[in-house]
Amino acid sequence: MSRGRKPRAERPEPSREQLMAAAIDCFARLGYQGTTIDRIARDAGVTKGAVYYHFRDKEELLFEAVKDRIGGFEQHVLEKVKVTPAPDALTRLREVVDACFFHATVSNHRRFIMTLMIEALDTNPRLSAEFRDILRRMRTFLTTVVLRGQQKGTLRAEVAPEAAAAVIMGGIIGAEVQHYQDPEEIDLRRVLDTLVEQVSAWLATASSGTGVAVSGGNRAW
Repeated sequence: MSRGRKPRAERPEPSREQLMAAAIDCFARLGYQGTTIDRIARDAGVTKGAVYYHFRDKEELLFEAVKDRIGGFEQHVLEKVKVTPAPDALTRLREVVDACFFHATVSNHRRFIMTLMIEALDTNPRLSAEFRDILRRMRTFLTTVVLRGQQKGTLRAEVAPEAAAAVIMGGIIGAEVQHYQDPEEIDLRRVLDTLVEQVSAWLATASSGTGVAVSGGNRAW
């Protein structure tokens, strides 16, 4: 009497999150044009049908993957704010800059997203609109940080909070882009430290007495 063959265990279907993770890694390594659904499916260990079950096409997968990755960055910043109450606005600014530095150096995903943000201006209105909303949310967050510092009397009241937020965002993005273009010449950590130092000197009131340690503890200002 022959034994019945046990059915082969089926591989569990990947979640949308797993497919987006595989996709953003492919996009970051190969670029949008160099990435295919076949390649994403192969890297995720699934069939093309499994990818198309969750996403209409490569463009939708790109949009959702980028949105998910940036959402993760925003969540990281917000969670840090919740668990580490900052004593002042400039310390909060340091935390935001440190979060940007971490995500800029932990993988090449943020570099790809920065590149895509610029390319999308003329090529992908839907994605460009998503980037615009993301930047607006970040500026709103920084505006609130500056405004609270002004209300506490530690930051200069005559500076427009919205303008300060735009300057800070521009400094962070500009530093990252230059670092990606010329990493041997542009030390991202040093440039971001200098940005916080200069913004502190610009925004802090003379009587605030705020001292924020530069990363590494080499100096305070």
